[in-house]
Amino acid sequence: MNAAVLRFLGRPPCFEEFPDPTPGKDEAIIDVRAAALKPVDKQLASGSHYASPRELPVVCGTDGVGDLADGTRVFFGGPRRPYGSMAQRTVVPKAFCFPVPEGVDDNTAAALPNPGVSAWLSLTARAKLAKGETVLILGATGVIGMLAVRIAKLLGAGRVIAAGRNEAVLSTLRDLGADATVKLDGSDQELTEAFARELGGGLHVIIDYLWGRPTEALLAAITRRDFAAITSEMRLVQVGESAGPIISLPAAVLRSAALTILGTAGIPPREVLESAFQNVMALAERGELHIDTEQVRLVDIEDAWKREVRGGRRLVVIP
Repeated sequence: MNAAVLRFLGRPPCFEEFPDPTPGKDEAIIDVRAAALKPVDKQLASGSHYASPRELPVVCGTDGVGDLADGTRVFFGGPRRPYGSMAQRTVVPKAFCFPVPEGVDDNTAAALPNPGVSAWLSLTARAKLAKGETVLILGATGVIGMLAVRIAKLLGAGRVIAAGRNEAVLSTLRDLGADATVKLDGSDQELTEAFARELGGGLHVIIDYLWGRPTEALLAAITRRDFAAITSEMRLVQVGESAGPIISLPAAVLRSAALTILGTAGIPPREVLESAFQNVMALAERGELHIDTEQVRLVDIEDAWKREVRGGRRLVVIP
């Protein structure tokens, strides 16, 4: 079969022949229709991700949409190495196959679940967002950040603040439900002051895709300078580190503000994952949740891999 084969960490995969997979117990063969090219795919292939492969070659791609042997169209995840989703066929656990609604096209079915379900779970299962609460999306101009803005509003957030580095995208986020925006291009002091102005009415949930300097500026903004009664608690869910892997966390932040810092906690139980998937797909089928996509051919994977795609769009690889 044809596949995007990675032979060296830190280099793009190549279009090559690769042996067909054979299913084991509780596994399914998928005839792949489409697979999204995501930042995590590049991180895994670079060797910088904690789950990067230790043995090569492998086929790239962590999820996608395809057909089971009985013709059922499913979104799938977790291909068994050395197989991946950027191939004509792959092998995955049956437990990680979820039927796709008829009203959702292949491009959307391939590209939306990974960031959409992640945003949904961060807001619901981890942050426990309640209706009427104020949410800050830190890193709102990427694909997943834009979806998080929209999902937060659909879940009933009273106020959504979108903070991002891409000014062109930032200017469009009010259309998705953002009530305020913060540009992340100023000095540390300017950024802290901007956060303080927007958070004057209180803050309950922070979904953080950036970490690094923007998070440090935010923490400085929420640090109290006096003794005062706590009126609300904040939950920060740490999801990504595109602005840096490390922060400085002064003890005063945790002593002066009612702040809880949470991680995404890996893959949740199947029933939680399936519920989130169904909710996200239902929103997509109704036209309430959208992701911009661009098709690329598997044979062109090396060139597609090298492209920098901005503006909230995701490449979808077609075998």
